[in-house]
Amino acid sequence: MPKDNSIKSVLIIGSGPIVIGQACEFDYAGSQAARSIREEGIEVILINSNPATIMTDPSMADHVYLLPLTTKSIIEILKKHPNIDAVLPTMGGQTALNLCLEADEKGIWADFNVRLIGVDINAINITEDREQFKQLLERIGVGAAPAKTATSFLKGKEIAQEFGFPLVIRPSFTLGGTGAAFVHHKEDFDELLTRGLEASPIHEVLIDKALLGWKEYELELLRDQNDNVVIICSIENMDPMGIHTGDSITVAPAMTLSDTTFQKMRDMAILMMRSIGNFAGGCNVQFAVSPDEKEDIVAIEINPRVSRSSALASKATGYPIAKIASKLALGYHLDELQNQITKSTSALFEPTLDYVIVKIPRWNFDKFEGADRTLGLQMKSVGEVMGIGRSFQEALHKATQSLEIKRNGLGADGKGYKNYEQIIEKLTYASWDRVFVIYDAIQMGIPLSRIHEITKIDMWFLKQYEELYLLEKEISKYTIDSLPRELLLEAKQKGFADRQIAHMMRGLESQVYKKRDELSIKRVYKLVDTCAAEFKALTPYYYSTFEAEIETATGEKYVQNESVVTDKKKIIVLGSGPNRIGQGIEFDYSCVHGVLAAKECGYETIMINCNPETVSTDFDTADKLYFEPVFWEHIYDIIQHEKPEGVIVQLGGQTALKLAEKLDRYGIKIIGTSFDALDLAEDRGRFSELLSELKIPFPQFGVAENADQASALADVLDFPLLVRPSYVLGGQGMKIVINKQELEEHVIDLLKNIPGNKLLLDHYLDGAIEAEADAICDGENVYIIGIMEHIEPCGVHSGDSNATLPPFNLGEFVMQQIKDHTKKIALALKTVGLINIQFAIKDDIVYIIEANPRASRTVPFIAKAYGEPYVNYATKVMLGENKVTDFTFNPQLKGYAIKQPVFSFGKFHGVNKKLGPEMKSTGESILFIEDLKDDQFYELYSRRKMYLSR
Repeated sequence: MPKDNSIKSVLIIGSGPIVIGQACEFDYAGSQAARSIREEGIEVILINSNPATIMTDPSMADHVYLLPLTTKSIIEILKKHPNIDAVLPTMGGQTALNLCLEADEKGIWADFNVRLIGVDINAINITEDREQFKQLLERIGVGAAPAKTATSFLKGKEIAQEFGFPLVIRPSFTLGGTGAAFVHHKEDFDELLTRGLEASPIHEVLIDKALLGWKEYELELLRDQNDNVVIICSIENMDPMGIHTGDSITVAPAMTLSDTTFQKMRDMAILMMRSIGNFAGGCNVQFAVSPDEKEDIVAIEINPRVSRSSALASKATGYPIAKIASKLALGYHLDELQNQITKSTSALFEPTLDYVIVKIPRWNFDKFEGADRTLGLQMKSVGEVMGIGRSFQEALHKATQSLEIKRNGLGADGKGYKNYEQIIEKLTYASWDRVFVIYDAIQMGIPLSRIHEITKIDMWFLKQYEELYLLEKEISKYTIDSLPRELLLEAKQKGFADRQIAHMMRGLESQVYKKRDELSIKRVYKLVDTCAAEFKALTPYYYSTFEAEIETATGEKYVQNESVVTDKKKIIVLGSGPNRIGQGIEFDYSCVHGVLAAKECGYETIMINCNPETVSTDFDTADKLYFEPVFWEHIYDIIQHEKPEGVIVQLGGQTALKLAEKLDRYGIKIIGTSFDALDLAEDRGRFSELLSELKIPFPQFGVAENADQASALADVLDFPLLVRPSYVLGGQGMKIVINKQELEEHVIDLLKNIPGNKLLLDHYLDGAIEAEADAICDGENVYIIGIMEHIEPCGVHSGDSNATLPPFNLGEFVMQQIKDHTKKIALALKTVGLINIQFAIKDDIVYIIEANPRASRTVPFIAKAYGEPYVNYATKVMLGENKVTDFTFNPQLKGYAIKQPVFSFGKFHGVNKKLGPEMKSTGESILFIEDLKDDQFYELYSRRKMYLSR
């Protein structure tokens, strides 16, 4: 039993919709916390407004409230559950902490006799209020950058005059560095100060001397009520101070820190955690270290909650921080808890890594026209990937291969920059692709000392890059036939992909793979075990690497593979990779449910994914987890090793779907809908022929490969036209054009960015209503799980529309057409599993916009609104275990549910906020209303055309 037996019921506050600066790492933390607390026989009540997450799944808590994160909702829940003893606010990011503070100020916790666990109010106040934090550091003798607080414009001007430039402005109580800025020049100061004061909810900023070029580190800590502290992980930012840690490339464990300085940093972190309040739970501390032999340490900030980095640290070490932090909040001591991976050592043991982790953020600047693409103090990335390797070089390559930006790794893919000025510019003003540009600079012959002088990236990292380039140069001297085994093995050990090695020698990827096979250079799989193999790990959590052969005394040669293949029937689920606009956490929700359903059907489940923020990459979600890039070479090697019954691709969004063609070509079984059907739905020509045969209307369209063809088509189709590239995600590159000049400009721009792509030109149905349907099909029977009507008119991407379930404005005649079309298309595509179809309705005729035979963004929303496990059912249908007719569907929804998009435009100053066919929202929330007279619905409906743009 927990040490504090008085706690019988706990309220967990979630983090709400995903925004830049607060993504699904808190969904992962909240899910772990809920499970951890329920294991103790304690009731869990959860509030979160995000329908796309696993965290708000009915199975996660005893009571789940999909309500707005406001004190009004908190009061409503506390009235319904007077038995709630405690609130845990540390799992929901800044949103949960801020809500907890507001509830405390209003006396709500006191009124309902609810106490805080996992943190205390003082700790939140001290760490969030920049002035209090600065005073605390002075009191305990921890170094800090010279800084002063301003609560007015005038005070800010005085401080700037005293310190001189460059300066940093940091608003209090904000998220993801919102409103923070570097001020290099006096003339920019007024505007940036005003922005900072406005961004802070208490209109307070800290102005400090910029520590430009200093190295940045983070430590993840846990503390129990007995004042035991463990440091779970040290993380080093490859990018120096000046770039938000969420936008930095980070490496674990710290690589370039002397042991003496590391010990000092540990002592400081423990002192800081102990001095901010008497609580048990998790903490994240950030430090800056001077880049000279003195290695002066300065504390930047401390977060008394789990953070983005603690999700990363949990996946990096195999130590589930949120799970253990929840137990500590209940009163347990670290020495009473087990290490979750070994089950034989204590949670008081600090993890040891015998591998290297590299995290690289994923950006979506192409969605924010006119956005400033340089990186700074304000976070701009929408997701992240993590690579695990035996060396920094291998992990770096695996992380770059995971990004899904059409790169095969560092260099050796013909896509590097060749222009000297452009390279220097990108190094000087940290750009999203600087990780690649460093390699291009070395390739061009720019000396390491010059790159270091510009970027202030530690020389150790730059030398690692240089070694990779020198190896590429050496390999380029050979042909595939003459390449020595030791060079090929070295290239693989350093993370180069087969297709990169092929590029170096002007050959084919398949030839390199064949050569590897002949020379017996094969991937081996190693356990992530928290203890550098000192104790036996019981949790199958793997990464791949390459090893030189070991020779025994008898002359036998072998490599050690820690992934033992069982003789059970197996299913692989391909994950959705990094979060980005158009493909977010909802696909992780689908993947997790797919894994759980396959387990119920008696399969051994294998998950492949590289996103450290998600529940799908939790060490105990699937029977086996391969933390690997969702990149062909890695997947194929795992399939060869495990020999599954088949692979599920329709739950991992476009990431997994894009690999279906390769799987089909290599004769690997795709579970559910066939590749041919998936391809038919993507190929507008074939799909339109199918619709014509089925006598289903669709907007007139044509296919063009250049500007001339597009112009000729425009004469036939008539403006306005919707122009889009084929095989893209989240409406990327889609635009509505109204004349030939706009058409020509957009076509040329698209073909420049996506060369060789076929462009689709549709006649745009101006003023049409848009609707969509999701369904489950077993090849013979179709069940429509939900039909939604968009409040915004046709032309706003479905992911950016407010969508109403059920429809509010469609007559019986239109609804019948939607149902008939959905069933006909699902059966004609021989769908097995899920399908999403989008419609445009004009003059009572229902036209088909597109069909996606896969899990869609809206499936979790419909499942939450109706309270039914649709992904579970769909997976059982895919596996052939059940027919649609085997399930008893019983949707429960009083009134309407509205899926509301949430945007992160605030991160991009001066960006165009208009909505159109290209998706821009980063997350969503769910709103339940009883009827259409609701004020919130009325307001949404009255504004529906306001942001529509071309």
